[in-house]
Amino acid sequence: MIPAYMLIGALVVFGVPAAIIYLLISNASLRRRVAILEQAFARPENATPAIPVQRAGPPPLIDISETDGVGGDFHERPPLPQPDTSATASQAIVFTAVNMRKLTSWITQNWFYAVSALSLALAGVFLVIYGAEQGLLPPSIRIISALALGCGLIAAGEYIRRRYGDEKAVSTIYLPSTLSGAGIVTLFAAILAARWLYGFTGPEVTLAGLAVVGAIAMVLGWFYGPFLAAVGILGAMAAPFVIGGSSEDPSGLYAYFAVVTVMGLAIDTFRRWAWVSVLALIAGFASGWLLSVGAGAIVSISFVLYLAALSFAAIMIPVRSLKPDHQGALLSMSILARSEGAAWPEFPARLAGAAILAASLLILHTTLETSDQSLFWVAVLTLTALTMALIVWARNAPALADLIALPAAALLAIVWSSSRVWSGVVSASQTPGNELILMPTIIVAIGLLVSIAAAWRSLRGGPAYQFAAAFAALFAPVLAVIIEVQWQPAHSIGAYPWALHAMVIGAAMVLIAYRFARQDGPEDRSRVSFAVLSALACIAFGMVVILTSAALTIALAVTVVAAAWLDRQYSLPLMGTYILAGVATIGYRLVADPGLGWALDAPIMEVLPTYLIAFTAFAVSWVFMTSINRPRSEVILESASISSFGLLLSVALYRFLLHWTGLPSAGESHWAAGIDTAIWIVLGLAQLRRLQLGGPLRSVRIGMAVIFFTIAFIRFAVALVFSNPISVYIDDQVIGPVLLNTLMPAYLLPAAALLLGAIWLKDLQSVLRKALMILAGAVATFWLTMTIRHGWRGAEDMASVSASQGELYTYTVAIMIVGAAAFYQSLARRSVNLRRAGLIIIGLAVAKVFFIDIGELDGLTRVFALLFLGLTLAALAWLNRWANGHDPQLKHQPDDKEPADASDRSP
Repeated sequence: MIPAYMLIGALVVFGVPAAIIYLLISNASLRRRVAILEQAFARPENATPAIPVQRAGPPPLIDISETDGVGGDFHERPPLPQPDTSATASQAIVFTAVNMRKLTSWITQNWFYAVSALSLALAGVFLVIYGAEQGLLPPSIRIISALALGCGLIAAGEYIRRRYGDEKAVSTIYLPSTLSGAGIVTLFAAILAARWLYGFTGPEVTLAGLAVVGAIAMVLGWFYGPFLAAVGILGAMAAPFVIGGSSEDPSGLYAYFAVVTVMGLAIDTFRRWAWVSVLALIAGFASGWLLSVGAGAIVSISFVLYLAALSFAAIMIPVRSLKPDHQGALLSMSILARSEGAAWPEFPARLAGAAILAASLLILHTTLETSDQSLFWVAVLTLTALTMALIVWARNAPALADLIALPAAALLAIVWSSSRVWSGVVSASQTPGNELILMPTIIVAIGLLVSIAAAWRSLRGGPAYQFAAAFAALFAPVLAVIIEVQWQPAHSIGAYPWALHAMVIGAAMVLIAYRFARQDGPEDRSRVSFAVLSALACIAFGMVVILTSAALTIALAVTVVAAAWLDRQYSLPLMGTYILAGVATIGYRLVADPGLGWALDAPIMEVLPTYLIAFTAFAVSWVFMTSINRPRSEVILESASISSFGLLLSVALYRFLLHWTGLPSAGESHWAAGIDTAIWIVLGLAQLRRLQLGGPLRSVRIGMAVIFFTIAFIRFAVALVFSNPISVYIDDQVIGPVLLNTLMPAYLLPAAALLLGAIWLKDLQSVLRKALMILAGAVATFWLTMTIRHGWRGAEDMASVSASQGELYTYTVAIMIVGAAAFYQSLARRSVNLRRAGLIIIGLAVAKVFFIDIGELDGLTRVFALLFLGLTLAALAWLNRWANGHDPQLKHQPDDKEPADASDRSP
């Protein structure tokens, strides 16, 4: 006997929907008569009421402005038999505020249809599940019962549609779709149960059955409307998760999900209900992801292939073509640089873009940091196929050109995260018989194949031919660099074989550049520049792998000269990009890695040629750029030439002093700190010189200049306070004779570097130039003071507190000489500021004589000090009067500024 609760459940499951259906049908005639009467009262007295005619064919199109039905809400594209003459026919936007309000309004008014469809669909599903749980009927009877229920629901829906209609004007609207949609879901569930619960059918028969049901749903969708499509898609996608069951490998469900997704896309492509395609793809990607999460790694490979299949379906089906022909603007430009009021790309292009983006992200998520070699290779080959398809297969679809970047970026990311796979390959290669490692070669070959295909696509022309050229120049080299950074294959396959991979890519880029040059001619060299830049980068990359530190720096410097020569010879402005990168890379190698530490310890015959060739390369490249008017490259190479020359002199001086002094190392000596100070000052000046270029790197250059000058200040503080020969902190004596000793690199060299900046940086603000000049004078004065003290005291007695009369007198003479020289230069240059500086220095000498020398000196030394001061002041007064008499302009020169051409006059 059947339990009572089962009878109650059956009444709920079947009775409630049946009662609703009966009530709707029984009142259909009455509501239609009421509607006719209302129309009659609204017409003139002699008008004959129009009785609606039932139609068995497809429902008429419903205006998009109507809001009382799902079909009317989203009829944004006309059906296939009608020509597409609307200007906005392919501009369907599904996710808009208006459509969301319409959908909400429809659900509010017609929610019982959705509940009825859900109830009926669950009835068919649970019929199978209940039979399996209770064992009441043989499995074959259970499946046949579910199939019969599905067919009965479809037949009931078709009967109501033919008898009473399924249009907005009738009371039975959406009812046929409700019944038929539930029947479709029940059929899907029955076929799935036959396969996954009972094993009645094999994968081929199951797939065929699902395809038949999908075809039935498409045919019904043509007559019924989008509500049936929504019910069928959502119910069919949910059916496997409701049925449940267990299987060692549920990968076959991906074929089922693909059939349902294709069914939704096919319904849209015939009826032009844009939102049906969106719903089908969302449900397809979501169902596939949920299955992969639930089943784990066992379905990962099938999931990757399934995602690719959805992408191809989203490209082909909406345009009803095996060869994509999507027209319109690029999707990326519409998103990133869309002007106000501009039309969006056509709906098929947006649909394809969303599908490719979702597939690329999900494949990346599935394969990220995997250790499964099979999954890795399937993902790599799948993304490669998708990228190649967008390049070659979709060559007549310009709207999809920028989508190439999506699977390509996912491929790069997967290779970047594949260190565990590479470790497994290396470990396996240590087994006898498996020594050969082809993984890097295969990946590089894939990158080269994609780059060559992209170059071919660019040669065909089209709106995105420049993008394709840039992609061709970048993809293979970037892929090789990722392999080098993450895998370091040179340790496993050898440095020279791995470098050969880079050289092969470089050779391919040269051939691509040749093809671009033949097609473009001298008018447009941008594509040629892309390929040449890539070739130079590949050559540099190959040299990085096989060359030593010195040889690599020299080789990079040679490539900078080659880039400058190519620009001058063939007018390739984009070579400036490589020159900038080359200067930055070489500068980094000269200063940081291997840098100055290497230069101070490595063999001198490696160090000096490295710095000398780097300077020569920058200088030669600078000459090339000045001959073809490349202002940005000129400034970069000019500053690089001067800074590298400063590095060359500093390193050579350091190595000479180290050899001359016989010390094992410089340590914290005053002269080593001074050389370091000069180096960082020159590097900071180079950044100040490049500030005039402006652009996005201006802030970076300001920051680097601040860092370099800060380091220079710290190093000079060491030379001034701690390593000073008169300091009590470190016993660091001066080495060498008077004047030509270690005080020159310690203090005069930084002063010369500051003076270089004041003279060289003519575009710098006058306040900063004057500050550099003052600092240079102050540091040079300190050097002169230390030199005088060394001359009188010697290296051993410089730290003494006392000063001899001769030393004091020498200071006075030196101050007067410096002041007189500054005064003379002010007359020669007609510089008021320089004359003021000279007068200040002379004033200091006068103050020293009267306040110090008179008290400290005695005898003839005091006499000679006063005599020298008096004669010097008299001579300077005569010189000033003579200059004023011979130059009226200087006589009447204002005191607050210099002549405009002061720097251009000679004495």
